[in-house]
Amino acid sequence: MKKVLVLGCTGSIGSSTLDIINNMSRDFCVCGLQAHSNKEKLAKLSADYKCPSLLSSENNSIEAFQQLIDDAKPDIVVNGIAGAAGLLPSKIVLENGIDLALANKETIVMAGPLIKDLAKDKEAKLLPVDSEHSAIFNLTQRIGMNNISKIVITASGGPFRTYSKEELENVTLEQALKHPTWQMGKKITIDSSTLANKGLEVIEAAFLFDVTADQIEVVVHPQSLIHSLVRTNDGELYAQISEPDMKHPILCALNWPENKECYMETFDLFDKTMSFFRPRMNDFPLLSYAFECVRFGKCYPIAFNAANEVAVHAFIDGKINYPSISRIVRTVLDKNWNTYLDSFETVFEADKKAREFASELI
Repeated sequence: MKKVLVLGCTGSIGSSTLDIINNMSRDFCVCGLQAHSNKEKLAKLSADYKCPSLLSSENNSIEAFQQLIDDAKPDIVVNGIAGAAGLLPSKIVLENGIDLALANKETIVMAGPLIKDLAKDKEAKLLPVDSEHSAIFNLTQRIGMNNISKIVITASGGPFRTYSKEELENVTLEQALKHPTWQMGKKITIDSSTLANKGLEVIEAAFLFDVTADQIEVVVHPQSLIHSLVRTNDGELYAQISEPDMKHPILCALNWPENKECYMETFDLFDKTMSFFRPRMNDFPLLSYAFECVRFGKCYPIAFNAANEVAVHAFIDGKINYPSISRIVRTVLDKNWNTYLDSFETVFEADKKAREFASELI
């Protein structure tokens, strides 16, 4: 039986992980829990599973996370923490040589090369949980990266896929929080509407799979049934297909490298429709900025993520309008981010600097 520590246990990833554990109790058990601010739900879950817990909004120090790991003694950690706050826990997990099921894309966006080196050095598995990167991971593992010429990342297109440029100028918070396919937290839902989330996934894919910006393509697929594809050297496309349910990539990471029978309904193709469109990068410029960050490298991805986080939270708080999100990110990226990524200290310094720039603009 695999012992699972769940970080971000009250969020969508954490809740889906606990659902898997509840339905597959012969395979998995909860050994530890962490949440950001939902004290009441954390306390109930901690009592239900009779395991240690940590409330990160009150104590998110290195020592506190290390103590949680020491108490829980996990075989694998699911990191479902939202935003840049998830990087430090990822680092601590890997430093302990523990396998990491990673839903926190900011970990890779901000410190991809450092995180990969750390996982390799500690002989810990780094298993992507984003549905897109889980799909790519599975396909590359089966086909072989040397046989693949391009990675194709699917995007739902968000709630404003058909909006005109003029309509996008007047988007409200309420509209931005209505995602057509996925049920997620506020920040990631807004990121999906601006295509910033897809931009973060482009950066993450570049680091995870050691590919260039020219080897990554984004295709809008509103039904979210195909979670990503790879194109082989001979031009063929291979896809991973399932219902849009995060339990699939989470279970894949928990089970890896095995592929076990599970309790979820088997996917079938009957009565399904799939359509595909080119992303409108001129109207959703954050996606194009992300490709730019992959090409520039160094601290540009860190600046992209930090500026976007600050801008999105300002939009949620009613301090800026919807189009200002991309404008703030553009202005921050126009600064000099040519520092080499040689340490985690460099990562945190660049992150802080970018947030300060973005906050000044707001």
